[in-house]
Amino acid sequence: METFLRDNGNISWTELTTNDPEAACQFYTQTFGWQYETMNMAVGTYHVIKNGERAIGGIMKTPEQAQGQPPTWTSYVSVDNVDETAKKIQAAGGKIIVPAMDIPQVGRLIVLQDPQGAMIAAITYAAQS
Repeated sequence: METFLRDNGNISWTELTTNDPEAACQFYTQTFGWQYETMNMAVGTYHVIKNGERAIGGIMKTPEQAQGQPPTWTSYVSVDNVDETAKKIQAAGGKIIVPAMDIPQVGRLIVLQDPQGAMIAAITYAAQS
């Protein structure tokens, strides 16, 4: 990931959750020419979307706790501190949909809903080694 994408306020990642990640990967390869690198994670196989040499997002199976929701793209906004951002979201009239959670070797994230109902995620990335 380009380092500037980790700066506060930048949209840094996009991710698709779907019940059929393999079909989604095939569709987006045919449509946009994307390629994938797969990673085994606790929730299953994660398909890192590659546009040329750049990793630009991911595709994964819808998590068990979200079964029943339609396939959904989520954008991630980089923030300096997810927990402080959660307070700001609530103070501004938004809702926390997925409470702050740590993703090993990635960072800490939340999923939120703005007062109009739109959803987006915020993430504080783990320090790079």
